[in-house]
Amino acid sequence: MMASFTHCCRRSDAACRKLAGLWLAGVLLAGWLLAASGAIAADKSAVKKAGIRATPLGYVLDADVDIALNPTLEDALSKGINLYFLLELEVSRPGNWWWFDEDIATPVRKLRIYYHLLLRRYVVENGYVTRTAETLSEALTLLGRVNDWQVIERGGLKTGRRYDARLRLRLDTDRLPKPLSIGGVPGAHWELGTAWYKWSFDAPAVLAAPVAPAAVPVAPLTP
Repeated sequence: MMASFTHCCRRSDAACRKLAGLWLAGVLLAGWLLAASGAIAADKSAVKKAGIRATPLGYVLDADVDIALNPTLEDALSKGINLYFLLELEVSRPGNWWWFDEDIATPVRKLRIYYHLLLRRYVVENGYVTRTAETLSEALTLLGRVNDWQVIERGGLKTGRRYDARLRLRLDTDRLPKPLSIGGVPGAHWELGTAWYKWSFDAPAVLAAPVAPAAVPVAPLTP
């Protein structure tokens, strides 16, 4: 009788250990899938193209960024939470074997998107321009479109010299409400960022400023 009871206990312990192992494996798999889903959403966001051109005032950046929000960020928008982004540009002059690269400019542009619950429209702030959109897809397109961003002043680059540039977009997690920014919501993914988009270019000549037409003297009227 005692031997039978001991045998049953051993079988029960083995079954418990097996169930515990399966449960732990399930938890780890779920966590991995959750993290992977967030990473996949982040990987879909990317800088598609970017370029620097000359104007009479200096140099401006034009760029297109594809932005894909994960479910956490989409849900936050639908509830009226503001999402802030940083568009970061770095321009440098390549060094050589005896000297380091020279940093030329590191401008940062602040972007914001939120859903206006009363208007039932998305509001996009891109630099000094504010626009609205009916759908999230349209709003993200506006958010990722950059035109005429003044990044370097006139004289900041030497015409014909080679420069390196890189650009990325990332979610500004410091601007999230505090309970969210410190990870107060289990399983939420409060992060989004593109990889650095890198390119090299020869500095174009700055365009001449338009000359205002000379004033034509007008003869006084004679009485």
